[in-house]
Amino acid sequence: MLCEEFAHIIEGEFEMSMMGELTLFLGPQIKQSPNGIFISQTKYTKELIKKFGMENAKSMGTPMSPTTMLEEDKNGKSMDETMYRVMIGSLLYLTANRLYTMFSVCKCARFQSAPKESHLTAVKHIIRYLIGATELGLRYAHSNNFVLKSFSDADFAGDRIDR
Repeated sequence: MLCEEFAHIIEGEFEMSMMGELTLFLGPQIKQSPNGIFISQTKYTKELIKKFGMENAKSMGTPMSPTTMLEEDKNGKSMDETMYRVMIGSLLYLTANRLYTMFSVCKCARFQSAPKESHLTAVKHIIRYLIGATELGLRYAHSNNFVLKSFSDADFAGDRIDR
């Protein structure tokens, strides 16, 4: 049966029944318009903020302060590893549509084996940023002239742990 369906697709005879416009796919919300597609994780972000009890926290303007230097912090107060890992995992799921949080989340993820209070503070900072950025997402304009641009600000020796 599957081979027959595949053959119809190749031959251009495949007919798809429309059950409506795609609005949700494996978590992210999808909004389609004549101008393009907007993909966001607004619902998941709001649930994440509520899950960690931060719905009344003040929002932050950036995912991580540029001056934040996370280190092993051997003398710092130890935190619950399981909860820290759950927070990191939840934030990593968000990075699929929120690429600008990737650096901050990955920087915090390095300390999952022995998280300290300073690491938890950085993770909470990221979540506080999300409070003010719940509606952000990726917009793909309907265009034949698509040009992908990327920017990087590399600091190869700024990391004290692995330089």
